[in-house]
Amino acid sequence: MKLGIIGCGKISNAYLECAALFPALEIVHCADLIPERALTQARAFGVPRAGSVEGLLNDPDVELVINLTIPAAHTQTNRAILNAGKHVFCEKPFALNRTDAADLLELARAKNLRLGSAPDTFLGEAHQTCRKLIDAGEIGEVVAATAFMASHGPERWHPAPEFLYQPGGGPMFDMGPYYLTALVNMLGPIARVSGFAKTGFKERVVAAGPAAGTRFAVTTPSHLAGTVEFAGGAVATVIMSFDIWAHHLPLLEIHGTEGSLSVPDPNTTYGTPMIYKPGTNTWEDVPLSHPSIYGDQYGRGAGVAEMAEAIRAGRPHRASGALALHVVDAMQAFMEAAELGRTVELTTRCQRPEPV
Repeated sequence: MKLGIIGCGKISNAYLECAALFPALEIVHCADLIPERALTQARAFGVPRAGSVEGLLNDPDVELVINLTIPAAHTQTNRAILNAGKHVFCEKPFALNRTDAADLLELARAKNLRLGSAPDTFLGEAHQTCRKLIDAGEIGEVVAATAFMASHGPERWHPAPEFLYQPGGGPMFDMGPYYLTALVNMLGPIARVSGFAKTGFKERVVAAGPAAGTRFAVTTPSHLAGTVEFAGGAVATVIMSFDIWAHHLPLLEIHGTEGSLSVPDPNTTYGTPMIYKPGTNTWEDVPLSHPSIYGDQYGRGAGVAEMAEAIRAGRPHRASGALALHVVDAMQAFMEAAELGRTVELTTRCQRPEPV
């Protein structure tokens, strides 16, 4: 399938590198609001055409577009791609609110087009192995989970991090999609959430790149803590923070009636799951049930490749718009719960993606 990319910033490197690994994909057009940036990426990666967004949308060869714009532009760009008659795979977050996300799904249905969204890391070998262990009852009935993403923020490495501290960013909308999608993949849809939020630092300083030393304001919560209740009954404790210097917290754990499962970083496709069973008194590594032929090289792109193959085969794709809408619903519910001081019921449900 011939693909285009809109948005040729930092994350485009990962998609351009990884697309070459997948026989299902061929990137033929790059575009950016700054056409020179698209031309630079096209030359670096051997993409035959590059330039304006309008030029890409009018390219008849492009069937599917990867949307790598900043979060605030995701909805508008997704809508333009669909109206141009092309399938969309969007970087996370899929949209900034559940209304826009639901409208995009309706537009895609009306035009008989597909919507997909990052994160796709749940398709990787580590998380598919964990999914298989849970489905096989290796830890019994799931009772609880913990999901902790705690750092001091992306301004230490990102050359232009300001958008990550504006609405549509922050730790919940930037990193939350990885953790919540991983949890939905393993445990099913979310029923309701409660949460608290605060902003620990009102101002940040860019530490990397040509803008190093630049100060900017933080306009979205940078520390969120809450509880998630799944429709199946399990309860998860969640912390998403850009305000923590260091910690000893686990990333992601699932606890059942017959044992506990340590899940590798949901921001990656690889890692070694560990399981604890009563009587063993120790954590044991679990061999991967889904080893990748690419090792850890395909950090981004598996969801696009799986989506392209699903379109050709006429079957549902796994990193779907419905899954992404549900995650946006959950993230918005976190923000609402913190603001309102009460539990918030989700307005959506989704099916767990089929296991790989």
